[in-house]
Amino acid sequence: MKTKKNMGSKILIYLAVIISIFPIFWAVSTSFKEPADSLKPTVIPFVTYKPTIISWQREFTLAGEELRRDMTNSLVIAVFSTAIALLIGGLAGYSLSRFRFYRVKNSDINMWILSQIFIPPVVVVIPIFIMMQFLHILDTPLSLILAHTTFNIPIATLLMRDVFMGVPVDIEESAMVDGCSRLHALWKVVLPLCAPAVVSAAILCFSFSWNEFVFALTLSYDNATTIPLLVAGSRHTQGIQFGVLGVRSVLAILPPAIFAMFIQRYIVRGLTFGAIK
Repeated sequence: MKTKKNMGSKILIYLAVIISIFPIFWAVSTSFKEPADSLKPTVIPFVTYKPTIISWQREFTLAGEELRRDMTNSLVIAVFSTAIALLIGGLAGYSLSRFRFYRVKNSDINMWILSQIFIPPVVVVIPIFIMMQFLHILDTPLSLILAHTTFNIPIATLLMRDVFMGVPVDIEESAMVDGCSRLHALWKVVLPLCAPAVVSAAILCFSFSWNEFVFALTLSYDNATTIPLLVAGSRHTQGIQFGVLGVRSVLAILPPAIFAMFIQRYIVRGLTFGAIK
C-alpha cells in the first residue's frame, strides 16, 4: 500500500514537472523552426524538423531596436519598482511588527493591506490612467514604476512584517544599548539576519513587474512599452508568427530565469524564515 502511494506521488510530481517545463520547451523549440514547421506538431529536433536560426535573425534584424527598447524598459521598471516597494514595504512591515497602533488596530491595518493584494489590476487601471494623464507622465517608465509599486508594496509589507516578527526584539535592544539608533539597528543588525527573506520579497515583486500586462497595455503606447506587450504583438496580417513568438518568449524568460538561478539558495530559506525556531 505504501509503495502504491509513493508511486502515485512520483507520478504526480513528474506530471507537474512536465506541465511546468513544456511551455518553455515549446518556446525554445519553436524559435528554431522554419515558419512552415512551426505550424506542425513537430517536437524532436533533427528528427521531426531541422533546426534553423532564421527566426532569431529576422527578429534581431527587423525588430532589433524595438526589442532592445522593450527589454530595457522592462528591466528599468522592474528594478526600480521592486527597490521602492522593498524600501516602503520594509519600513511599514517593521513598524507593524514592532509598534502597536491604537487609533487603528494592527490587525485591521494588516487586513486592509492584505485586501490590496486581491484587487485585480484591471479594476483600478482607469483611475490610475486618469492620474497619470493629469501628471503628464503617460507613456513614460515613471508611470509604470508608480503603478507597479502600488501593487508591490502590500506584498513586500506583509512578507517583511512576518519576517521581522521572527527576529527577537532582544537583539535590537542590545544593539540600541550599545549606542545604535533604531534605524541603525534595523540596517546593521536586523536586515542582515533577514537577507534571505528580503531576496524572496524582491523576487516576488520583480516577477510581478516583469510579467505585468494590463498597466503596460494601458499606460504606454510607444516609448514605455515592455516585453509582455512585445510578446503579445507577435500577430501580423498573416496571422500569429509562431517563430517570432518563440523568440520573444525565450527572451522574456531569460532575465528572470538567470536572476532566480543566482539567488535560488535564498528562496526557500526566505519563504520559510521563522517557521522553525
